[in-house]
Amino acid sequence: MSTPAGPASDRVQVRRLPSRAAYDPAVIHAILDEALVCHVGFSLEGQPYVIPTIYARVGETLYVHGSVASRMLRTLREGVPVCVTVTLLDGLVLARSAFHHSMNYRSVVVLGRAEEVTDPGEKQAALRAIVEHVVPGRSLEVRDPSEKEKKATTVLRLPLTEASAKIRSGPPVDDEDDYAIACWAGEIPLRVRPETPVSDGRVLPGLLAPETVVAYSRPGWSKLVP
Repeated sequence: MSTPAGPASDRVQVRRLPSRAAYDPAVIHAILDEALVCHVGFSLEGQPYVIPTIYARVGETLYVHGSVASRMLRTLREGVPVCVTVTLLDGLVLARSAFHHSMNYRSVVVLGRAEEVTDPGEKQAALRAIVEHVVPGRSLEVRDPSEKEKKATTVLRLPLTEASAKIRSGPPVDDEDDYAIACWAGEIPLRVRPETPVSDGRVLPGLLAPETVVAYSRPGWSKLVP
């Protein structure tokens, strides 16, 4: 899958199998909006770290948050280079040869430098966006963070200025001679699906799970239903 648009910089240009690259912001946004977890890579005193965390996209900005004591956030707000990656796994691709086995996936890489969000209004909006990213509609059902909780939380923004996507889809591609081998080949589709919600045991009597919970879905899921 590819688009006519080119990379924002050489740093995010896909060089290995460039035909799988996508630089269209709409494609990048769709992947970011469907995924739930990103991995944040940075280096501190020569030691590389890659930390998984929750995030949210608002327009052309990615937000991450966490405790003010977080080493990752304390390091990133100093402006060190950061690499954020997101991956959606769509299927296992089984070929006739071990060499050509693969996976179908959609991934995004974002490079840049993060900044701390200090404006109270933007910080509040970012925190709500993170809740909404995980469970759309949930921020209207719960109480907002208290001032004490907001003071204990750091929010960082990362512009999506340098970002690219890489996507693989479809069946395996075997060597022509291998198609005569008596071996099944194809794809095992993989889907993330919610199961029946489970109460924490202290929900007030008579309260049922809201529609946001019982009908939980992610952007893009409807296209993946068999």
